[in-house]
Amino acid sequence: MPSPAPPFPARSHDFAPYAPCPNWIAGAWTPAASGETLPVYNPRHAEVMGHVALSGAADVARAVAAAKAAFPAWRDTPLKERVQVLFRLKALMERDLDELAWLVSHENGKVLPEAKGDVLKGIECLEFGLSLENMAQGEQLDVSRGINCSTTHEPLGVCAGVVPFNFPVMVPLWMLPQALAAGNTFVLKPSEVVPYGALKLASLLQEAGLPDGVFNTVNGSQPAVEALVDHPDVKAMGFVGSTKVAKLLYARGAALGKRMLCLGGAKNHLLVVPDADPELTATTVVASAYGCAGQRCMAASLMIAVGEIQPIIDQIASITRKLKLGEDMGPVISSAAVDRIHRYIDGAEQLGAKVLVDGRRVAAPGGKGWWVGPTILDHVRPEMPAGCEEIFGPVLSIIRARSVDEAIAIENASPYGNAASIFTSSGAVARHCIERFQAGMCGVNVGVPVPREPFGFGGWNDSLFGQGDLTGYDGFRFWTRPRKLTSRWSLSKDATWMS
Repeated sequence: MPSPAPPFPARSHDFAPYAPCPNWIAGAWTPAASGETLPVYNPRHAEVMGHVALSGAADVARAVAAAKAAFPAWRDTPLKERVQVLFRLKALMERDLDELAWLVSHENGKVLPEAKGDVLKGIECLEFGLSLENMAQGEQLDVSRGINCSTTHEPLGVCAGVVPFNFPVMVPLWMLPQALAAGNTFVLKPSEVVPYGALKLASLLQEAGLPDGVFNTVNGSQPAVEALVDHPDVKAMGFVGSTKVAKLLYARGAALGKRMLCLGGAKNHLLVVPDADPELTATTVVASAYGCAGQRCMAASLMIAVGEIQPIIDQIASITRKLKLGEDMGPVISSAAVDRIHRYIDGAEQLGAKVLVDGRRVAAPGGKGWWVGPTILDHVRPEMPAGCEEIFGPVLSIIRARSVDEAIAIENASPYGNAASIFTSSGAVARHCIERFQAGMCGVNVGVPVPREPFGFGGWNDSLFGQGDLTGYDGFRFWTRPRKLTSRWSLSKDATWMS
């Protein structure tokens, strides 16, 4: 048996190098066929902590072949036994929680509580996969005398996942528990920027007793992704990343007849009306905009201020200025991200936006790393890049609106706007917003201290191409196909036979 991934030694934010990150194919650590690697940086220190395999089509073909060879035995393993592997994985992740959290913090840049949250949320996704043993039940219908029609969920075969940099442990576990419990084998392409979370998952899955070849990783960049979606033996693919890439991958895979479930980013709106609770609104807006340095798909990067709410804006700015880099907020993922975020701020300012809090020229903790401080842009217009495009960084843009209906029109007109949170103390205002937002196919959350009137609320939805949900029961159905069996006959009054 190959040796497991070595323990990650760091228990502080001090720089710590780590092992090389090869591919995991057929239960063995495997370098890229080309022998090439990419550096993996610690964003807090801007130093290379290790190197990851730079894979191409040959490596993808090898991983898919291993998954295809492992599929028949895994498919024929009873669901109850498949789920037991996931039970053991959960226990191992809980055992190694601190190590996994520090690893995520070092490769991604998150502060430790955020990194631990990434791992804990991944465990929650895993726990849902454990419940499929009780949920994945088929249906049956007595069609006629002696004829019974039953429906069962059958695995597709080799499935694949392509995941982003912002949640190295959680997002792979949006896919793996459902796909593996359903009886599929899997090839994961982690972000080449943060490959170590997947390296650890591969090692822990082997320790949990997963047969060789059922789970494989192929590291690399765009060529590996394209080879994976093009491979004829890959039956379904899940993707999480930017909206631009989600659209391209969905079109490419759908044209080949594959099941594609591609989740993109969003421009998530915070609608604040004058009767909103000031303290609740200010603390929630700051937490949403700057958690994980704004590098998460549901970061609320745009606030629509309705009417005169200057005291709330002042309170938001005051809380924002008190955030401490390195303690309350980590760095962004790369020097390229720093440059991109600076361009957004510079461009908005040149077009007339007012910079209330400026994160462009901040003192880097320790004197190095890729840092952008929390930033607030006021008087942004909807047509500005800072008002309508994905920023993916610690920048909150404020658009002013004269009325609730004007604010709703701004949100519904945004090409990236598909989720909103409403801060109000009025049930009537909340109901009105919900109706208008849902008419525009927008997910809605409502933030109120204590509702004065009862009202309902909807959940959020990310930019979505394809059908289903990677993290719930619909995700289980995405990784399976229903098969109807109608060949059950009565042999006698007392016996039946199922072919």
